[in-house]
Amino acid sequence: MLAGWYATGRPAGLTDHLRRYGPPPTGDRGSLPLVDAVAAAGLTGRGGAGFPTARKLGAVAARRGRCTVVVNAMESEPPSRKDQFLIAVAPHLVLDGAVLAATAVGADTVHVCLPRDRAAQYRRLSAAVEERRRCRPDPVRLRLHALPHTYVSSEATSLVRWLDGGPARPRGGPPRAHERGVGRRPTLVHNAETLAHLALIARYGPAWFRQAGTPDEPGTLLVTVSGAVRAPAVLEVALGTPLATVLDQAGGATQPLRAVLLGGFAGTWLPARHLRTPLTRHDLAPLGAAPGAGVLVAVSEALCGLTETARILAYLAAHSARQCGPCRLGLPAVAEDFTALATGRADAALLSRLRRRAGLLPDRGACRHPDGAARLAASALQAFADDVDHHLAHGPCPAARQPPQLPVPPATAPETWR
Repeated sequence: MLAGWYATGRPAGLTDHLRRYGPPPTGDRGSLPLVDAVAAAGLTGRGGAGFPTARKLGAVAARRGRCTVVVNAMESEPPSRKDQFLIAVAPHLVLDGAVLAATAVGADTVHVCLPRDRAAQYRRLSAAVEERRRCRPDPVRLRLHALPHTYVSSEATSLVRWLDGGPARPRGGPPRAHERGVGRRPTLVHNAETLAHLALIARYGPAWFRQAGTPDEPGTLLVTVSGAVRAPAVLEVALGTPLATVLDQAGGATQPLRAVLLGGFAGTWLPARHLRTPLTRHDLAPLGAAPGAGVLVAVSEALCGLTETARILAYLAAHSARQCGPCRLGLPAVAEDFTALATGRADAALLSRLRRRAGLLPDRGACRHPDGAARLAASALQAFADDVDHHLAHGPCPAARQPPQLPVPPATAPETWR
Protein backbone atom coordinates (compact mmCIF):
# COMPACT_ATOMS: atom_id res chain seq x y z
CA MET A 1 0.00 0.00 0.00
CA LEU A 2 2.89 2.38 0.69
CA ALA A 3 5.18 0.85 -1.95
CA GLY A 4 4.88 3.87 -4.23
CA TRP A 5 5.79 6.22 -1.40
CA TYR A 6 8.73 4.07 -0.33
CA ALA A 7 9.97 3.96 -3.94
CA THR A 8 9.69 7.66 -4.77
CA GLY A 9 9.33 9.54 -1.50
CA ARG A 10 6.64 11.73 -3.01
CA PRO A 11 2.82 11.71 -3.10
CA ALA A 12 1.23 9.96 -6.06
CA GLY A 13 -0.88 12.05 -8.42
CA LEU A 14 -3.37 10.32 -10.69
CA THR A 15 -0.85 9.87 -13.51
CA ASP A 16 1.69 8.25 -11.18
CA HIS A 17 -1.05 6.19 -9.58
CA LEU A 18 -2.32 4.80 -12.89
CA ARG A 19 1.21 4.19 -14.14
CA ARG A 20 1.91 2.07 -11.08
CA TYR A 21 -1.38 0.24 -10.64
CA GLY A 22 -3.31 0.65 -13.88
CA PRO A 23 -7.02 1.46 -13.94
CA PRO A 24 -9.18 -0.23 -11.32
CA PRO A 25 -11.21 -3.22 -12.51
CA THR A 26 -14.94 -2.80 -12.97
CA GLY A 27 -17.78 -5.04 -11.82
CA ASP A 28 -21.56 -5.28 -11.70
CA ARG A 29 -23.80 -5.49 -8.69
CA GLY A 30 -25.27 -8.81 -9.80
CA SER A 31 -22.10 -10.91 -9.77
CA LEU A 32 -20.44 -9.29 -6.75
CA PRO A 33 -16.92 -10.42 -7.71
CA LEU A 34 -15.40 -7.90 -5.33
CA VAL A 35 -17.29 -9.28 -2.34
CA ASP A 36 -16.05 -12.78 -3.17
CA ALA A 37 -12.47 -11.61 -3.64
CA VAL A 38 -12.45 -9.67 -0.37
CA ALA A 39 -13.95 -12.64 1.47
CA ALA A 40 -11.28 -14.97 0.08
CA ALA A 41 -8.58 -12.46 0.99
CA GLY A 42 -9.73 -12.33 4.62
CA LEU A 43 -9.57 -8.55 4.82
CA THR A 44 -10.85 -7.07 8.06
CA GLY A 45 -11.58 -3.44 8.92
CA ARG A 46 -8.56 -1.31 9.73
CA GLY A 47 -10.46 1.32 11.69
CA GLY A 48 -10.14 -0.52 15.00
CA ALA A 49 -12.95 -3.06 15.30
CA GLY A 50 -11.49 -5.61 12.87
CA PHE A 51 -14.89 -6.64 11.45
CA PRO A 52 -14.77 -8.79 8.28
CA THR A 53 -14.94 -6.40 5.33
CA ALA A 54 -16.74 -8.77 2.99
CA ARG A 55 -19.52 -9.29 5.51
CA LYS A 56 -20.19 -5.54 5.55
CA LEU A 57 -20.13 -5.38 1.75
CA GLY A 58 -22.48 -8.33 1.45
CA ALA A 59 -24.92 -6.98 4.02
CA VAL A 60 -25.31 -3.69 2.14
CA ALA A 61 -25.41 -5.30 -1.30
CA ALA A 62 -28.21 -7.62 -0.17
CA ARG A 63 -30.50 -4.72 0.68
CA ARG A 64 -33.04 -3.42 -1.81
CA GLY A 65 -32.79 0.00 -3.39
CA ARG A 66 -29.96 2.42 -3.99
CA CYS A 67 -27.15 2.37 -1.45
CA THR A 68 -24.58 4.85 -0.15
CA VAL A 69 -20.89 4.52 0.75
CA VAL A 70 -19.15 6.55 3.48
CA VAL A 71 -15.37 6.80 3.74
CA ASN A 72 -14.35 7.29 7.36
CA ALA A 73 -11.16 9.35 7.33
CA MET A 74 -11.82 11.14 10.62
CA GLU A 75 -9.00 9.41 12.52
CA SER A 76 -9.96 10.69 15.94
CA GLU A 77 -7.32 8.76 17.92
CA PRO A 78 -4.87 11.53 18.89
CA PRO A 79 -1.73 9.34 18.55
CA SER A 80 -2.79 8.04 15.10
CA ARG A 81 -1.54 9.49 11.82
CA LYS A 82 -2.03 6.52 9.47
CA ASP A 83 -5.09 7.74 7.54
CA GLN A 84 -3.67 11.27 7.26
CA PHE A 85 -0.44 9.86 5.85
CA LEU A 86 -2.20 7.45 3.49
CA ILE A 87 -4.42 10.18 2.06
CA ALA A 88 -1.40 12.47 1.71
CA VAL A 89 0.74 9.99 -0.25
CA ALA A 90 -1.77 7.65 -1.95
CA PRO A 91 -5.17 9.37 -2.12
CA HIS A 92 -6.22 7.58 -5.28
CA LEU A 93 -5.90 4.15 -3.68
CA VAL A 94 -8.48 5.24 -1.09
CA LEU A 95 -10.75 6.76 -3.73
CA ASP A 96 -10.39 3.70 -5.98
CA GLY A 97 -11.47 1.48 -3.11
CA ALA A 98 -14.46 3.69 -2.35
CA VAL A 99 -15.59 3.70 -5.98
CA LEU A 100 -15.12 -0.06 -6.31
CA ALA A 101 -17.08 -0.66 -3.12
CA ALA A 102 -19.84 1.63 -4.36
CA THR A 103 -20.05 -0.25 -7.65
CA ALA A 104 -20.19 -3.59 -5.84
CA VAL A 105 -23.06 -2.65 -3.53
CA GLY A 106 -25.01 -0.54 -6.02
CA ALA A 107 -24.32 2.93 -4.63
CA ASP A 108 -24.41 6.13 -6.64
CA THR A 109 -22.71 8.40 -4.07
CA VAL A 110 -19.57 8.22 -1.95
CA HIS A 111 -19.34 10.57 1.04
CA VAL A 112 -15.77 11.14 2.26
CA CYS A 113 -15.71 12.39 5.87
CA LEU A 114 -12.68 14.38 7.03
CA PRO A 115 -12.02 16.38 10.21
CA ARG A 116 -12.76 20.08 9.94
CA ASP A 117 -9.52 21.14 11.63
CA ARG A 118 -7.26 19.52 8.99
CA ALA A 119 -7.71 21.99 6.17
CA ALA A 120 -4.55 20.91 4.35
CA GLN A 121 -5.77 17.31 4.25
CA TYR A 122 -9.13 18.45 2.86
CA ARG A 123 -7.40 20.51 0.15
CA ARG A 124 -5.19 17.59 -0.90
CA LEU A 125 -8.08 15.17 -1.19
CA SER A 126 -10.24 17.77 -2.92
CA ALA A 127 -7.47 18.23 -5.50
CA ALA A 128 -7.33 14.45 -6.02
CA VAL A 129 -11.10 14.30 -6.58
CA GLU A 130 -10.92 17.17 -9.08
CA GLU A 131 -8.02 15.46 -10.86
CA ARG A 132 -10.18 12.36 -11.31
CA ARG A 133 -13.10 14.39 -12.61
CA ARG A 134 -10.90 15.99 -15.27
CA CYS A 135 -9.04 12.90 -16.39
CA ARG A 136 -11.36 9.93 -15.97
CA PRO A 137 -14.77 10.57 -14.40
CA ASP A 138 -15.81 7.97 -11.85
CA PRO A 139 -19.13 6.12 -12.25
CA VAL A 140 -20.30 7.44 -8.88
CA ARG A 141 -20.38 10.89 -7.31
CA LEU A 142 -17.63 11.72 -4.81
CA ARG A 143 -18.51 14.26 -2.12
CA LEU A 144 -16.15 15.58 0.57
CA HIS A 145 -17.38 16.72 3.97
CA ALA A 146 -15.57 18.50 6.82
CA LEU A 147 -16.97 17.40 10.19
CA PRO A 148 -16.40 18.64 13.74
CA HIS A 149 -13.39 16.81 15.11
CA THR A 150 -14.24 15.13 18.39
CA TYR A 151 -13.14 11.76 19.72
CA VAL A 152 -16.49 10.08 19.06
CA SER A 153 -17.23 11.82 15.74
CA SER A 154 -15.43 9.04 13.89
CA GLU A 155 -17.93 6.43 15.09
CA ALA A 156 -19.92 5.11 12.11
CA THR A 157 -23.32 6.23 13.37
CA SER A 158 -21.89 9.69 14.15
CA LEU A 159 -21.02 10.08 10.48
CA VAL A 160 -24.45 8.91 9.35
CA ARG A 161 -26.15 11.21 11.82
CA TRP A 162 -24.11 14.22 10.70
CA LEU A 163 -24.63 13.53 7.00
CA ASP A 164 -28.36 13.47 7.71
CA GLY A 165 -28.19 16.96 9.21
CA GLY A 166 -27.76 16.05 12.87
CA PRO A 167 -24.91 16.27 15.38
CA ALA A 168 -21.76 14.18 14.94
CA ARG A 169 -22.66 12.06 17.94
CA PRO A 170 -23.12 8.28 18.03
CA ARG A 171 -26.62 6.95 17.65
CA GLY A 172 -27.34 3.98 19.88
CA GLY A 173 -29.52 1.04 18.93
CA PRO A 174 -31.10 -0.02 15.66
CA PRO A 175 -31.40 0.42 12.77
CA ARG A 176 -27.81 -0.29 11.81
CA ALA A 177 -26.19 1.67 8.99
CA HIS A 178 -26.36 -1.22 6.53
CA GLU A 179 -30.12 -1.39 7.11
CA ARG A 180 -30.95 2.32 7.09
CA GLY A 181 -28.19 4.87 7.07
CA VAL A 182 -27.65 8.12 5.19
CA GLY A 183 -30.94 9.38 3.77
CA ARG A 184 -32.55 6.17 5.06
CA ARG A 185 -30.55 4.23 2.46
CA PRO A 186 -28.52 1.09 3.16
CA THR A 187 -25.08 2.53 3.92
CA LEU A 188 -21.59 1.04 3.85
CA VAL A 189 -19.12 2.76 6.20
CA HIS A 190 -15.46 1.83 5.84
CA ASN A 191 -12.18 3.24 7.13
CA ALA A 192 -9.90 4.87 4.56
CA GLU A 193 -7.15 2.28 4.99
CA THR A 194 -9.61 -0.58 4.58
CA LEU A 195 -10.70 0.80 1.21
CA ALA A 196 -7.10 1.17 0.02
CA HIS A 197 -6.54 -2.53 0.78
CA LEU A 198 -9.78 -3.32 -1.05
CA ALA A 199 -8.52 -1.49 -4.15
CA LEU A 200 -5.36 -3.59 -4.17
CA ILE A 201 -7.24 -6.86 -3.66
CA ALA A 202 -9.48 -5.95 -6.62
CA ARG A 203 -6.38 -5.54 -8.79
CA TYR A 204 -4.13 -8.36 -7.59
CA GLY A 205 -6.46 -10.91 -6.01
CA PRO A 206 -6.83 -12.72 -2.68
CA ALA A 207 -3.74 -14.92 -3.08
CA TRP A 208 -1.54 -11.86 -3.52
CA PHE A 209 -3.01 -10.25 -0.41
CA ARG A 210 -2.40 -13.40 1.63
CA GLN A 211 1.33 -13.41 0.85
CA ALA A 212 1.71 -11.12 3.86
CA GLY A 213 0.42 -11.67 7.37
CA THR A 214 -0.67 -14.96 8.90
CA PRO A 215 -3.10 -17.58 7.54
CA ASP A 216 -5.81 -16.47 9.97
CA GLU A 217 -5.03 -12.73 9.84
CA PRO A 218 -3.63 -11.97 6.40
CA GLY A 219 -2.35 -8.76 4.90
CA THR A 220 -0.58 -5.69 6.16
CA LEU A 221 -1.51 -2.96 8.61
CA LEU A 222 -0.56 0.70 8.86
CA VAL A 223 0.91 1.44 12.30
CA THR A 224 1.68 4.86 13.74
CA VAL A 225 4.78 4.40 15.89
CA SER A 226 5.71 7.21 18.26
CA GLY A 227 7.07 7.94 21.70
CA ALA A 228 10.54 6.87 22.77
CA VAL A 229 11.75 5.70 19.33
CA ARG A 230 14.42 7.23 17.12
CA ALA A 231 12.31 7.64 13.98
CA PRO A 232 8.59 8.03 14.70
CA ALA A 233 6.68 7.15 11.54
CA VAL A 234 3.69 5.55 9.89
CA LEU A 235 4.82 2.09 8.85
CA GLU A 236 3.20 -0.64 6.79
CA VAL A 237 3.88 -3.95 8.53
CA ALA A 238 2.67 -7.49 8.02
CA LEU A 239 0.20 -8.77 10.57
CA GLY A 240 2.05 -11.21 12.81
CA THR A 241 5.14 -9.02 13.08
CA PRO A 242 6.40 -8.95 16.71
CA LEU A 243 5.86 -5.61 18.43
CA ALA A 244 9.60 -5.33 19.10
CA THR A 245 10.30 -5.65 15.36
CA VAL A 246 7.84 -2.86 14.61
CA LEU A 247 9.70 -0.63 17.07
CA ASP A 248 12.99 -1.60 15.43
CA GLN A 249 11.61 -0.49 12.06
CA ALA A 250 11.03 2.92 13.66
CA GLY A 251 14.70 3.13 14.58
CA GLY A 252 14.45 1.29 17.88
CA ALA A 253 13.99 2.64 21.38
CA THR A 254 15.88 5.72 22.47
CA GLN A 255 16.06 4.47 26.05
CA PRO A 256 14.94 1.42 28.04
CA LEU A 257 11.22 0.94 27.68
CA ARG A 258 8.74 0.36 30.42
CA ALA A 259 5.61 -0.25 28.35
CA VAL A 260 3.82 0.46 25.10
CA LEU A 261 0.36 1.86 24.51
CA LEU A 262 -1.22 -0.33 21.85
CA GLY A 263 -4.32 0.64 19.88
CA GLY A 264 -4.64 4.26 20.98
CA PHE A 265 -6.50 5.94 23.82
CA ALA A 266 -9.15 3.22 23.62
CA GLY A 267 -6.42 0.60 23.69
CA THR A 268 -4.24 -1.21 26.19
CA TRP A 269 -1.04 -0.66 28.14
CA LEU A 270 1.36 -3.57 27.68
CA PRO A 271 4.50 -3.95 29.82
CA ALA A 272 7.75 -4.18 27.87
CA ARG A 273 8.06 -7.89 28.65
CA HIS A 274 5.30 -8.52 26.09
CA LEU A 275 7.11 -6.88 23.17
CA ARG A 276 7.80 -10.21 21.49
CA THR A 277 4.05 -10.74 21.04
CA PRO A 278 3.00 -10.89 17.35
CA LEU A 279 0.77 -8.09 16.12
CA THR A 280 -2.41 -10.12 15.62
CA ARG A 281 -5.76 -10.12 17.36
CA HIS A 282 -5.30 -13.80 18.18
CA ASP A 283 -1.93 -13.37 19.91
CA LEU A 284 -2.87 -10.16 21.70
CA ALA A 285 -6.26 -11.35 22.97
CA PRO A 286 -4.86 -13.29 25.98
CA LEU A 287 -3.26 -10.00 27.08
CA GLY A 288 -6.56 -8.15 26.79
CA ALA A 289 -5.24 -6.19 23.81
CA ALA A 290 -5.81 -5.79 20.07
CA PRO A 291 -4.17 -3.89 17.18
CA GLY A 292 -7.03 -1.39 17.36
CA ALA A 293 -6.42 1.71 15.28
CA GLY A 294 -2.81 0.74 14.56
CA VAL A 295 -1.20 2.87 17.28
CA LEU A 296 2.02 1.89 19.05
CA VAL A 297 3.43 4.40 21.55
CA ALA A 298 6.66 3.43 23.30
CA VAL A 299 7.25 4.91 26.74
CA SER A 300 10.44 4.92 28.76
CA GLU A 301 11.12 3.73 32.28
CA ALA A 302 10.99 7.36 33.41
CA LEU A 303 7.25 7.51 32.70
CA CYS A 304 4.58 7.48 35.39
CA GLY A 305 1.91 5.38 33.75
CA LEU A 306 -0.77 6.52 36.18
CA THR A 307 -0.19 10.20 35.46
CA GLU A 308 -0.32 9.65 31.70
CA THR A 309 -3.44 7.49 31.99
CA ALA A 310 -5.17 10.10 34.16
CA ARG A 311 -4.54 12.71 31.46
CA ILE A 312 -5.97 10.44 28.77
CA LEU A 313 -9.05 9.56 30.81
CA ALA A 314 -9.74 13.22 31.52
CA TYR A 315 -9.59 13.88 27.77
CA LEU A 316 -11.89 10.93 27.00
CA ALA A 317 -14.38 12.10 29.62
CA ALA A 318 -14.43 15.61 28.15
CA HIS A 319 -14.91 14.26 24.62
CA SER A 320 -17.77 11.90 25.36
CA ALA A 321 -21.10 12.53 23.64
CA ARG A 322 -22.80 12.72 27.08
CA GLN A 323 -25.92 11.02 25.80
CA CYS A 324 -26.07 8.12 28.25
CA GLY A 325 -25.21 7.29 31.85
CA PRO A 326 -21.77 5.71 31.33
CA CYS A 327 -20.48 8.84 29.57
CA ARG A 328 -22.33 11.50 31.58
CA LEU A 329 -21.65 9.99 35.00
CA GLY A 330 -19.43 6.90 34.95
CA LEU A 331 -16.55 8.05 32.77
CA PRO A 332 -16.03 11.39 34.58
CA ALA A 333 -16.09 9.52 37.90
CA VAL A 334 -13.43 7.06 36.69
CA ALA A 335 -11.31 9.94 35.38
CA GLU A 336 -11.59 11.77 38.71
CA ASP A 337 -10.63 8.65 40.68
CA PHE A 338 -7.64 8.09 38.42
CA THR A 339 -6.52 11.69 38.85
CA ALA A 340 -6.74 11.29 42.62
CA LEU A 341 -4.62 8.14 42.40
CA ALA A 342 -2.05 9.79 40.11
CA THR A 343 -1.69 12.90 42.28
CA GLY A 344 -1.47 11.07 45.59
CA ARG A 345 -4.89 12.11 46.88
CA ALA A 346 -6.24 8.57 47.20
CA ASP A 347 -8.44 7.57 50.11
CA ALA A 348 -8.55 4.07 51.53
CA ALA A 349 -11.51 3.02 49.36
CA LEU A 350 -10.29 4.56 46.10
CA LEU A 351 -8.81 1.49 44.43
CA SER A 352 -11.80 -0.75 45.02
CA ARG A 353 -14.14 2.08 44.00
CA LEU A 354 -12.15 2.73 40.84
CA ARG A 355 -12.19 -0.93 39.82
CA ARG A 356 -15.92 -1.15 40.47
CA ARG A 357 -16.73 1.99 38.51
CA ALA A 358 -14.55 0.99 35.57
CA GLY A 359 -16.23 -2.41 35.54
CA LEU A 360 -19.64 -0.77 35.14
CA LEU A 361 -18.72 1.14 31.96
CA PRO A 362 -18.56 -1.56 29.23
CA ASP A 363 -21.60 -2.67 27.21
CA ARG A 364 -23.88 0.02 28.60
CA GLY A 365 -23.36 3.02 26.32
CA ALA A 366 -24.80 4.15 23.01
CA CYS A 367 -21.36 3.47 21.51
CA ARG A 368 -18.09 1.81 22.54
CA HIS A 369 -16.48 4.98 23.88
CA PRO A 370 -16.86 4.06 27.57
CA ASP A 371 -15.72 0.50 26.81
CA GLY A 372 -12.40 1.78 25.48
CA ALA A 373 -11.88 4.05 28.47
CA ALA A 374 -12.57 1.18 30.86
CA ARG A 375 -10.12 -1.04 28.99
CA LEU A 376 -7.40 1.60 29.18
CA ALA A 377 -7.97 2.18 32.92
CA ALA A 378 -7.95 -1.54 33.77
CA SER A 379 -4.79 -2.16 31.75
CA ALA A 380 -3.01 0.74 33.46
CA LEU A 381 -3.79 -0.62 36.92
CA GLN A 382 -2.29 -3.94 35.84
CA ALA A 383 0.69 -2.73 33.78
CA PHE A 384 1.72 -0.14 36.38
CA ALA A 385 0.88 -2.12 39.50
CA ASP A 386 4.12 -1.03 41.21
CA ASP A 387 3.16 2.61 40.68
CA VAL A 388 -0.29 1.93 42.12
CA ASP A 389 1.25 0.54 45.30
CA HIS A 390 3.69 3.45 45.58
CA HIS A 391 1.02 6.11 45.00
CA LEU A 392 -1.32 4.55 47.54
CA ALA A 393 1.34 4.12 50.22
CA HIS A 394 3.69 7.07 49.68
CA GLY A 395 2.07 9.53 47.29
CA PRO A 396 3.20 10.31 43.73
CA CYS A 397 6.30 8.49 42.49
CA PRO A 398 9.32 10.55 41.32
CA ALA A 399 8.36 9.97 37.66
CA ALA A 400 5.01 11.68 38.25
CA ARG A 401 6.86 14.98 38.55
CA GLN A 402 8.47 14.64 35.10
CA PRO A 403 7.05 16.45 32.04
CA PRO A 404 4.30 14.47 30.24
CA GLN A 405 5.49 12.12 27.50
CA LEU A 406 2.25 11.54 25.59
CA PRO A 407 0.70 14.28 23.41
CA VAL A 408 -2.75 14.35 25.01
CA PRO A 409 -5.07 17.14 23.78
CA PRO A 410 -6.62 19.46 26.39
CA ALA A 411 -9.49 17.95 28.36
CA THR A 412 -12.03 20.47 27.13
CA ALA A 413 -15.47 19.69 25.78
CA PRO A 414 -16.02 20.09 22.01
CA GLU A 415 -17.26 23.52 20.95
CA THR A 416 -19.75 22.10 18.46
CA TRP A 417 -21.19 18.80 17.33
CA ARG A 418 -22.45 20.27 14.08
